[in-house]
Amino acid sequence: MLDVSPATKIDTVLSKLGTALEAGDIDAAINLFQADCHWRDLVTFTWNLKTLEGREEIRDMLQSQLAAIKPSGFVQDGKEPASEGGGVTEGWFEFETATARGYGHIRLKDGLIWTLLTTMSELKGHEEPRGMRRPMGAEHGHDRNRRTWKEKREAEASELGYSEQPYVVIIGGGQGGIALGARLRQLGVPTIIIEKNERPGDSWRKRYKSLCLHDPVWYDHLPYIPFPENWPVFTPKDKVGDWLEMYTKVMELNYWGSTTCKSAQYDEAKGEWTVVVNRAGEDVVLRPKQLVLATGMSGKPNVPKIQGQDIFKGEQQHSSQHPGPDAYADKKVVVIGSNNSAHDICAALWEAGADVTMLQRSSTHIVKSDSLMEIGLGDLYSERAVASGMTTRKADLIFASLPYRIMHEFQIPIYDRIREKDADFYAALEKAGFMLDFGDDESGLFMKYLRRGSGYYIDVGACDLVIDGSIKLKSGVDVSHLTENAVVLKDGTELPADLVVYATGYGSMNGWAADLISREVADKVGKCWGLGSNTTKDPGPWEGEQRNMWKPTQQQALWFHGGNLHQSRHYSQYLSLQLKARHVGLETPVYGLQKPHHLA
Repeated sequence: MLDVSPATKIDTVLSKLGTALEAGDIDAAINLFQADCHWRDLVTFTWNLKTLEGREEIRDMLQSQLAAIKPSGFVQDGKEPASEGGGVTEGWFEFETATARGYGHIRLKDGLIWTLLTTMSELKGHEEPRGMRRPMGAEHGHDRNRRTWKEKREAEASELGYSEQPYVVIIGGGQGGIALGARLRQLGVPTIIIEKNERPGDSWRKRYKSLCLHDPVWYDHLPYIPFPENWPVFTPKDKVGDWLEMYTKVMELNYWGSTTCKSAQYDEAKGEWTVVVNRAGEDVVLRPKQLVLATGMSGKPNVPKIQGQDIFKGEQQHSSQHPGPDAYADKKVVVIGSNNSAHDICAALWEAGADVTMLQRSSTHIVKSDSLMEIGLGDLYSERAVASGMTTRKADLIFASLPYRIMHEFQIPIYDRIREKDADFYAALEKAGFMLDFGDDESGLFMKYLRRGSGYYIDVGACDLVIDGSIKLKSGVDVSHLTENAVVLKDGTELPADLVVYATGYGSMNGWAADLISREVADKVGKCWGLGSNTTKDPGPWEGEQRNMWKPTQQQALWFHGGNLHQSRHYSQYLSLQLKARHVGLETPVYGLQKPHHLA
């Protein structure tokens, strides 16, 4: 009998694809794809993060890029067995381009390519110093002028930014800036991280005391140094802060704490930025070639303008400035909002003895933490996944291999199961008056996060307090105005308040570009985040990737980096390789540069 094993099917298609691409035979390559195919490329072919949908988009990309990229060596990864199920054959493969080595994932339907993922692993001649290439550290032999490791680090720290200029400046020293800084350090790209707080991790330490990671530990590793095996499943904020501080030190990052960025201007003729920062009271001018805004995917705090804010005699805080509940025992608090921060803050205030009311203005997606871990994440990010041989890298690539256009089709059944499993929980919430949703197309949390970055809460206990009335709830109505001592709603209800917390989310990251560079540059770049799905708070047109994130923008040499710990880990690899390629002068012909459609 003919051998029609999954591995043979993958081998056959990869061989034909590699032969066609090496020969420049675009027609032959296109004929290997299904009509409804998707090719997601992370840097290797497009020097961009780009998903091609359908044969004609793939054809256009290949016509533009193939001659310069010169792909070759498409071979199945023998360490990762191919699999088959539900009419789909899946496999992993390695390949090369003229300048890089890559890794990919492929799905076949009826012998043709349905989805293809191609990712850049490393640049030839610029590999990270790991494994057999790791540095010696101690210098054996004799040298009267020898400097110790400590002396070299001290010299670097004193010179970089003064007598020597960094190639990259990263504005923002949270987990995103730190993860990217670590990648660039390993690639030998001189980088300075600018952070207004004193110490790495302070962006976590200074938040309300009940804050913790709602994602489990297996989802949250940083590059190079995974959390220890005894690390808690959900990390408290101060423990996250300590980990980030330790990580920054041992990864030898040039981290400028207590430093604020005052302005940045790009000189097109010189191809460099002039970045003015204030470091511990002294203005310093930096002249990097590349500028990265790693100020958080949520951007600037969004505080609504409400009539009467100027006469209200109590306190008003955005959730990002809320210090915690300790000062508010026996106080009346109104929290405007009903997503993650609102629930966390309300629960902590109740525990401290405050009289707290949550004002829910629009529906919210709720998913219980244990259900999310079991059904939503368990196959990729869990102890069960680790026991079955799943690695963080493989899990990240499997997640990345699902094109955003069809990802909701995979998510809907997951949340159908969750809704059935937790039917009593959802019924109790609705009985309490809470307005629930599962997203515009019932696809749940991940799609809401990717599309709009808001509109959900991962329940770690606050919902029980809403259900039993411990946290008072007012839903389906917005604020009319504030008086000296109350929040007045549009239905006439008055909510007495000593404190108003605006858990009202954040604006787009390009708001920071407007502040630091100019409104003209911010508008030139356009909105950050979102897919263009034409769902709530994610207007079209369809982009197919996160707008402006981790890839070239319409402003030369300006980049945006952010997201949760998973995204900071995974996408920092591709952003760092793009920056390294420019650092060493490689040709980087960008295909499909995103056009701006939304300014804010």
